[in-house]
Amino acid sequence: MSTELEGILETVLYVSDLEAAEDFYGRVLGLDVVIRHEGRHVFFRCGAGILLIFDPSATAHPAPADALPVPPHGATGPGHACFRVSREKMDAVVARLRAGGVAIEADFHWPNGARSIYFRDPAGNSLECAEPRLWNLE
Repeated sequence: MSTELEGILETVLYVSDLEAAEDFYGRVLGLDVVIRHEGRHVFFRCGAGILLIFDPSATAHPAPADALPVPPHGATGPGHACFRVSREKMDAVVARLRAGGVAIEADFHWPNGARSIYFRDPAGNSLECAEPRLWNLE
């Protein structure tokens, strides 16, 4: 099957505390802030993509007439995102998380041998770091 879709450009998670999210994704995970809009969002560069963190109470409303025409959106409850991490760097990620006081909920190898670790951000979103071979993307 052929498709024009080349990959995922953005991943979105929703949080009610943007400051806690900025500290977690910036300080603990080491991502660089690209854009921050007080009370609405903070965006991070993550490899070849962007991680968008929104406060759903701000994005559930229509944009003002003079703003960009982005439709209302949002979610409630925890979401999930998986970060691509090479086998060689996985132990360093685990060490970084533990140094930041983050509990690892699961650390295991899938039947195909790929390793995944699971943990949570301050908002309760389920996060995963996995080797690309989990999806045969090496």
